[in-house]
Amino acid sequence: MAEKTAQKAQRTVGEETYEPGVPDGPQNWRHKLRDRDEMLRYLETGERYWFSDEWYGSEKRRTPA
Repeated sequence: MAEKTAQKAQRTVGEETYEPGVPDGPQNWRHKLRDRDEMLRYLETGERYWFSDEWYGSEKRRTPA
């Protein structure tokens, strides 16, 4: 089995990771969601992330602010 010698281009700190240019128009998050239940789930997840006492992941504080 031959080893692959191609390496992925590594990104450096501060490197732009977006495509240059101007968006075609405004993006509406409501068009991505199919029904009311999906919209409510999206909003509840966001509220839990920003306003909950029990944060999750790397953002969780060991001591309260």
